[in-house]
Amino acid sequence: MSYLVIARKYRPQRFADVVGQEHVTTTLMNAIRSGRIAHAYLFCGPRGTGKTTLARIVAKALNATDGPRTEWDEADPRVREITEGRSLDVLEIDGASNNGVEAVRELRETARFAPAAARFKIYIIDEVHMLTTGAFNALLKTLEEPPAHVKFLFATTDPEKVLPTILSRCQRFDLRRIPSPLIVSHLSRIAAAEGVQVEDAALHAIARGAEGGMRDAQSTLDQLISFCGTSITESDVLSMFGLASRSQLLALSDALLGGEVATALRLLDELARNGKDLGRLLGDLLLHFRNLMLCRLGGDDRDLVEVSDAEWVALQRQSPGTSAESVGRILEVLTAAEGRLREAPSKRIFLEVTLLKAVHARQAVSLDTVLSQLRRLRDESSGPQDADPKAAPPRPARPPEAAEPPSPPAAVPATPPAIGVPLTAITLWDALHASMERSDRMLWTFLQNARALTLENGQLRVEVPADALALVAVPRVIAQLKQRARDLGAADLSLAFVPAPIEAAPAPPPPEKPGIPGAPPPEAPAKATRAQPQVLNREDFLNDPLIREAMEVFRAQLVEVRAPSESPS
Repeated sequence: MSYLVIARKYRPQRFADVVGQEHVTTTLMNAIRSGRIAHAYLFCGPRGTGKTTLARIVAKALNATDGPRTEWDEADPRVREITEGRSLDVLEIDGASNNGVEAVRELRETARFAPAAARFKIYIIDEVHMLTTGAFNALLKTLEEPPAHVKFLFATTDPEKVLPTILSRCQRFDLRRIPSPLIVSHLSRIAAAEGVQVEDAALHAIARGAEGGMRDAQSTLDQLISFCGTSITESDVLSMFGLASRSQLLALSDALLGGEVATALRLLDELARNGKDLGRLLGDLLLHFRNLMLCRLGGDDRDLVEVSDAEWVALQRQSPGTSAESVGRILEVLTAAEGRLREAPSKRIFLEVTLLKAVHARQAVSLDTVLSQLRRLRDESSGPQDADPKAAPPRPARPPEAAEPPSPPAAVPATPPAIGVPLTAITLWDALHASMERSDRMLWTFLQNARALTLENGQLRVEVPADALALVAVPRVIAQLKQRARDLGAADLSLAFVPAPIEAAPAPPPPEKPGIPGAPPPEAPAKATRAQPQVLNREDFLNDPLIREAMEVFRAQLVEVRAPSESPS
């Protein structure tokens, strides 16, 4: 007799055997007991959660002897036929390979005939979303008003691709990902039945790698038994999945929470050298910090997270030394990185940068916190309103020029540090401007002569020369600067660019009145002087810093220097 894999050998055969889908099995059993059996059911959910299995169990319940019923004898001939896949009245159709109009027409023709031996003729269509639009439309009439002896059971992993007209004619059941504790418990029973010893940590690693799919977990256990024999350890599972161990994840998360950049990069280097899946590592880190956030907010409520006893102890150890705000900022960095990891040319370099950002995000201070601290310091320095008359007179306020002295130019680091307190308009703008020198040289040049004015109520007002205002006061540039402010720790910052005042040119002296003796003759009309071309010096043009910067950015060459054309009179 040929070998039967674990996923088929231990496939649920009745409603009570289905793991983690009680919300579906209870509804179906109540419908069968009360006789409220619909003509079409749609089972949706991720792979390996029991969609097709539930369809076969429903077929057994409907066609068992003396059915419909919720309990039956597996030795019943009709039930055995369905289990072995040889029932003439239960037809399983693969929607991926029979997705055309002709296949649906054949189904409609056979549906008219009464079942051969059972009570119902049941059509199970797997991956029904693969049917073409024409096939769906051909099925509509039969699906809406089928013969009394016909039942439809559909299964799909992508219900969004099923036509709404089909969905409206079915009772839909959404299957959930199976929780890890239930997978661990079920695998433990299978291992005991197979005579295999599996470490508890190994079972949890299998459940973590299966991502809520029981079939994936069973297939992995089957493969591990073939590889390891009758004794399976956690290291065997980690090497198969390319997963990081729980201790390595905890060490890496401790380094991020403690701001230990060197330790975090060293741990990442070890994992990369050992061939670990960096994408899975990022997902595991994200899940760990999500569990840490829930543990920090929920306290001792363990129902919020699905972790083992050892993981729960580790979360309880990390939780007191963290704040919900710092963990939330780390989660934002990791979540943004997860969506961009696939597009990264080098996953390792991208993940290294992500870890650096996570450390800076944890240490950053929100702009609201900075402003509140500045207000508190201002209130404390101002003192009570009813001061003691015998006290020393208050110190005179410094002039505006001395209140915010401009910072001396400094070397720009590769990754600007997060902004700390106290925060002023000048320090914030200097940090923003410095962060652009390496990544956006042109924008940095345009804003060289910009000047920070005020920082009030989360809004930074910046004075920009009039010739550069139209280039920087655009949504793209403002969004880029706000993102850089968030990276530097100034969250929820708004920017307002205002034009710099134009210095008025000195007024020309009034012309002398004609007719006065000794007065020079009146000058020629302005129209005559406008005809004279403006002379530009080539060397002065090349020495202009803005022109030189633009030529370097665009790799341009100077061809001709001429004055702008005059407007017609």
